[in-house]
Amino acid sequence: MSYTNNGLELSISSPVQSISVNKLNIVVTDKKGSQLIKFNNVNQRKCFLAWIYQV
Repeated sequence: MSYTNNGLELSISSPVQSISVNKLNIVVTDKKGSQLIKFNNVNQRKCFLAWIYQV
């Protein structure tokens, strides 16, 4: 699965093992390891979470 944030394409592999949210930062742990994703505003973060929960 891929997601574009601020012009960068993020690749997240299923299954997602954990998601940690702290203000504008999200850490996603999948079978490849952990990725820190930084967002500019809350709306971007909410859109990302909605996308990852649907997949």
